[in-house]
Amino acid sequence: MEFSNWWHHINDSPFWQDRIFHLLAALYAVVAVIALVQLVRIQLRVPEYGWTTQKLFHFLNFFVNAVRCSVFIFRRDVHKLQPDIVQHILLDMPSLAFFTTYTLLVLFWAEIYYQARAVSTDGLRPSFYTINAVVYIVQIVLWLILWWKPVSVLVIVSKMFFAGVSLFAALAFLLYGGRLFLMLQRFPVESKGRRKKLQEVGYVTTICFSCFFVRCVMMCFNAFDKAADLDVLNHSVLNFIYYLLVEILPSSLVLFILRKLPPKRGITQYHQIH
Repeated sequence: MEFSNWWHHINDSPFWQDRIFHLLAALYAVVAVIALVQLVRIQLRVPEYGWTTQKLFHFLNFFVNAVRCSVFIFRRDVHKLQPDIVQHILLDMPSLAFFTTYTLLVLFWAEIYYQARAVSTDGLRPSFYTINAVVYIVQIVLWLILWWKPVSVLVIVSKMFFAGVSLFAALAFLLYGGRLFLMLQRFPVESKGRRKKLQEVGYVTTICFSCFFVRCVMMCFNAFDKAADLDVLNHSVLNFIYYLLVEILPSSLVLFILRKLPPKRGITQYHQIH
């Protein structure tokens, strides 16, 4: 069977569509459980601290993957929901939460970088909240306009907006991950944990930059090419490749790389979220 025939056969088959979306749901469920287990382990290790950056990062990972799992389990029901804007919200909201989850990691690195250089970090958290608020508000406004007047050009604008948001996240990882990596490179060779931390920052920066950049490119194709539409049932193979590359695989790798638990006492870098 030719590749194109094989591709269309699977995409057009309700049997294979269900299997692929259920496989996606299972993979998201596994990642959600891993994030939840890690969150519980961190809480048991440092119960005296509140919602630290690390705890919130793992909770948001659990939330994003659990919601994705539910959406893919009930994908056929989601596809029937009216008005169409409800479908957009259920598919796009986890992507927004994914953006928040990983920009939180950028915030964490930025704080470490500026603290190491004795620069004030007072403006970082307000900037983080402001950027996320703007992203959510713009997206909600686009949803409301689409609800009021569902025209195709607004769908394109909404997808291009999220492509821009993904590009912003990719560049943020490149900027602060790169800065932190270069700073760690200048530490003395005998510095405790230097090599491990250097590898951690390098790997996570590469993974997160790649996943957000791929998401940006895919969203551009998704906006203008009907054959790359990720919101329809008969593009199940494309959905599987897309979500595997931009969410499941990156989340799994990052959770594995950042699996180390914080020390029980003397924590100075796990700031409480106010």
